[in-house]
Amino acid sequence: MPGSKIIHDCVHGSVKVEGLILELLERPEMQRLHGVHQLGLAHYVFPGANHTRLEHSLGTYHMAHLMSQSLQLPDDERRTLLVAALLHDIGHPPFSHTLEEVLQDRIGKDHMDVTTDIIRGRARLMKDNVAEVLGPLEPISEVLEENDVNVEEVCELIASSRKDLRSGQTLLVEEGQAHFGTKRYLGQMISGPLDVDQMDYLKRDAYYTGVAHGTIDVDRLLQTVALFHGDLVINKGGLVAAEGLMVARALMYTSVYYHKTARIAEQMLCKSVENSPSELLVDLHLETDCSLASLLRSCPGPTSVLMTKLDYRRLYKRALMLPISSLSDDRLDLLIDLSEYRKRKVKEKEIASRAGVPETAVLLDIPDRSLLLSELRIGKTDVPILDGDRVRPLSRYSPLAKAIQARGVHDWAVMVSTLPEHREEVERATMKVLFD
Repeated sequence: MPGSKIIHDCVHGSVKVEGLILELLERPEMQRLHGVHQLGLAHYVFPGANHTRLEHSLGTYHMAHLMSQSLQLPDDERRTLLVAALLHDIGHPPFSHTLEEVLQDRIGKDHMDVTTDIIRGRARLMKDNVAEVLGPLEPISEVLEENDVNVEEVCELIASSRKDLRSGQTLLVEEGQAHFGTKRYLGQMISGPLDVDQMDYLKRDAYYTGVAHGTIDVDRLLQTVALFHGDLVINKGGLVAAEGLMVARALMYTSVYYHKTARIAEQMLCKSVENSPSELLVDLHLETDCSLASLLRSCPGPTSVLMTKLDYRRLYKRALMLPISSLSDDRLDLLIDLSEYRKRKVKEKEIASRAGVPETAVLLDIPDRSLLLSELRIGKTDVPILDGDRVRPLSRYSPLAKAIQARGVHDWAVMVSTLPEHREEVERATMKVLFD
């Protein structure tokens, strides 16, 4: 097993990795993440946003290490947590979340499914040409078992965001709090209102984009985090730091994660992939941003045309954008229904047909239904504050937190983009197709 290394990270400083963590970090599955942008195509708007999933994975591990020390977790729990934190994004496709819906539609799996497949040894580990150079490689599952780490426990932690493990769902009740289970906190550390994932990505994304909104007081959060009847909470002394976390999350979604121009670029990439041969996505977890882009450029027709436009930043332009506040409840309900990928694609084709333009010339972007319903982690799940012997939501103490929850993540419900010369006809067609 490897010894130890000190890695100098621009966000967290010196990060020590050793033993099993170093062995996992040096595997091909992790090293591929060097070639996957953390923020997809956000660098079209924020030129410095060229950081990678590997940097984020390392940072998440470091945050988990510090939190496990603060909470004085037992060694077995600490090892499981650290492995899950390091590996939690190992199944991300190229361009991170950009292609998530396409991947789900084509192969019936999202990046978390692929991640757990890789960890369990059920996914192809390397391309043939890579295997010829590197030689045989034992699955991650065998490496973990050799180091007395339970594979299924790691996978359960990584998949915890799909389960009812978040404090907002189980903990924010003022009576009978002593009757909860004992170890929900492990899942909440990976995915919850105080998780190590966002403690890294908010700081890291703010640093690389140059946007000041993601600044959070990680030190204070780690000093005041605690366990209470099996849940992860924060002591009342960390209330201001918890407010800062919610503010940072809200503003980063508005200014970076749902930036309109970046969304257009990402939709163009999705359209390119949608028009590519289906076999291209079979082993997408083995590709990097560059290798996938090269494959797309080699495809005939609109796939390569769209990639050329992206290469030289010839982006589509907005034909229509409707704020959430401008819509009646009936119209908002229609759009919420269309947030489903396949339904949205049907409407996209209808708009193109009515406008008399090619199908590839129309991009219909409707955010996930949880965003339109303000049910994202920012709004639905509150930060749990431990006050004496009971836990209450942060919004009970903080008017600022309550206002952020009411505010919502972003202000638009639908955006349609097209080639500059088709904007007027696409705008008219969109209103007819969606609302008539």
